Amino acid sequence: MKIAMFAEGSYPYVAGGVSGWMQMLIKSLPEKDFVIYTLVPTREDGGKFKYEFPSNICEIRETYLTENEYIYKKKKVKLSDDEILSLRSLLFGENVRWKQLFSFFDSTEYSANDLLMSLDFLDLTRQLYMERYPDCVFTDFLWSIRSLYLPLFRVLMTPVEEADCYHAISTGYAGITACKAKYRYGRPLILTEHGIYTREREEEIIKADWTQGIYKNLWIRYFYTLSQCIYDAADQVISLFQTAREIQMEIGCPPEKTRVIANGVFSRDMENLPTERSSDGINIGAVARIVPIKDIKTMLNAYRLAKQRVPSLHLYLMGPTEENERYYQECLDLVANFKIPDVIFTGRIQVKEYLGKMDMIVLTSISEGQPLCLLEAMAAGKPCIATDVGGCKELLYGAENDSYGHSGLIIPTMNVDKAAEAMITLAVNEKKREQMGQAGRARVAEFYRNEEVVRRYRKIYDQWAGEELKQWQASGLN
Repeated sequence: MKIAMFAEGSYPYVAGGVSGWMQMLIKSLPEKDFVIYTLVPTREDGGKFKYEFPSNICEIRETYLTENEYIYKKKKVKLSDDEILSLRSLLFGENVRWKQLFSFFDSTEYSANDLLMSLDFLDLTRQLYMERYPDCVFTDFLWSIRSLYLPLFRVLMTPVEEADCYHAISTGYAGITACKAKYRYGRPLILTEHGIYTREREEEIIKADWTQGIYKNLWIRYFYTLSQCIYDAADQVISLFQTAREIQMEIGCPPEKTRVIANGVFSRDMENLPTERSSDGINIGAVARIVPIKDIKTMLNAYRLAKQRVPSLHLYLMGPTEENERYYQECLDLVANFKIPDVIFTGRIQVKEYLGKMDMIVLTSISEGQPLCLLEAMAAGKPCIATDVGGCKELLYGAENDSYGHSGLIIPTMNVDKAAEAMITLAVNEKKREQMGQAGRARVAEFYRNEEVVRRYRKIYDQWAGEELKQWQASGLN
């Protein structure tokens, strides 16, 4: 059985998180073959793999979202009325004719550059401008539209091959590529969202300083349009926790397609961890990439305040530093400028070698899905502090039918005082740390086991690529 997976900006270029989940699932299903379609910003980003590939990965196919050649017109474009109508539906985001668009981009002799610089595209952009954005400067609007659709056109031109089942690991560009494969070959399509891609892009755009005002609305509508495509096309849509499922339905996913499959860990891997310490004191650990979305600066400032109250604290920042070297340097400067003692940046590590030595784990992210670092900490019996993002509250406070109690403390995002207060609360109360650690270990053992994750995905693949697929094809609904 061949499974084609589609990922954007994660596997196999970024360690941990979604990438770690994909690596785990693929390794745990050795009887199935996988082809990985990956999307990265530029050709220079390609080939920088962070993982040793399991033997059942047959191929890695890279697509580069942006190039600069689109400013040069290379071939005169003449589109049919039907092709113009399809492109218009895309630009206006109204009843988008995805099937016709997939067919057109599959067979067209034009490049993305040709189309973006064509008179037909110019005319469609002018229509959109006159109807919806007449207060903008047209030349700015035109180049914004060209920039907006360049990566999508490249994705739509990505060659895809037949597989028994297609599995997108997000909406957005990865989702569009998977939809194209489904429409072309009539095979089932599964979507797993670790976070809500559309909402994440919306938050980024709202905060961004590279675009302003009305253009932000343009970009946000664009990403909602992309997500709606796969919500409509997918046969099953999977989220990691109930709140995420509710958001999927709220923004347009048919409820009957949705289900929840939580992340998990192999609990046995978190048993009998090394506990030897190099010094006395209370060790605070953070398993995170040193990047802005993890808001390491808030953590450092909170630790600085907590350290003043509890001098025996030590902070271990356990994660790769090379992804955003500028941010890493800013964190080092913050530590140096405030003379914050006992802060250790370990770089990339084997989590199991450090986790047993920690007294608590802290996560100050401004966006998350269902963090693996919290699950691993809970499986190891460590209390956690986490911001109220994604599925963190459900992990630490429990969902329905969960009576284990709190396994940590939830704090607001970007709140130094509350983060410091939580660190102090756990640091001075060993009994509370022990109780929360026991609650977390019990919760993971019942609700968050990787063995169950693998079993459920194996069943999904077997159902959709086996007998259920034959029934689905015979129904004529594909």
